[in-house]
Amino acid sequence: MSHVKTSDHTELYVKDWGSGSAVIFLHGWPLSADTWDDQAMAVAAAGHRAIAYDRRGFGRSSQPWSGYDYDTLADDLAAVIEQTGAQDVTLVGFSMGGGEVARYMSRHEGKSVRKAVLVASVVPYMLKTGDNPDGVDASVFDGMTSAMKADRAKFFAGFVKDFFGVSLISHPVSDAVLDWAWGLAMQASLKATLECAKSFATTDFRPDLPAFRVPTVVIHGTDDKTVPIDAAGRAAARGIAGSTLIEYDGAPHGLFATEKDRLTKDLLEFLRG
Repeated sequence: MSHVKTSDHTELYVKDWGSGSAVIFLHGWPLSADTWDDQAMAVAAAGHRAIAYDRRGFGRSSQPWSGYDYDTLADDLAAVIEQTGAQDVTLVGFSMGGGEVARYMSRHEGKSVRKAVLVASVVPYMLKTGDNPDGVDASVFDGMTSAMKADRAKFFAGFVKDFFGVSLISHPVSDAVLDWAWGLAMQASLKATLECAKSFATTDFRPDLPAFRVPTVVIHGTDDKTVPIDAAGRAAARGIAGSTLIEYDGAPHGLFATEKDRLTKDLLEFLRG
């Protein structure tokens, strides 16, 4: 199966490798399922079924005008689970994808899910408010929106460097990886890119956290400039009963590439456990 059709007739491009208990990978903004290839190959080789799909508006999926709120995105995930017949599912959500995991657990009562992993995830709440002082100031997101509308290609050229922790003294990925990530970002529609940025910036997942009633691991880099660990990973671990927090000291946001061997090892150990 290479596509799943949602209730509003959006077609989602799906990769489906291996067999056995399913691991469904949800990619980050503004990329595609391809970013999970290293981990998906390892999971399939270890005897699991690795499923990864392009979020609506991104990669090879349809680019509808609407549906970029987390309720609809969680319904898209439900369609993937149902139409692939996935069983004993472990959900692995990276960055924006963590929000889909959280909303699916509450909105769909975690149907078919036995484990969950949040990797550098936006859960529980990115926006700085009176009751969320560790969040990111709204002016940062407003600036991102203005920059994307003015020159999206230029904005993402700088964004991917922060994403992977590239600076004058640190270069954890090759220039080729930066070019690849930029190309994936430019595949998405501008509408989807802007709307999803608004969704992950403003959606409060704190009410969704009690719905995590399965073993859950939270993985986050301590030097994540894109999704700060205090606002996200540490807060998520505090809010999800019985969860385990694994901090990658000094690591940036794009862990699937910068820490790919360690991340793969941690995922496989969690699946075995």
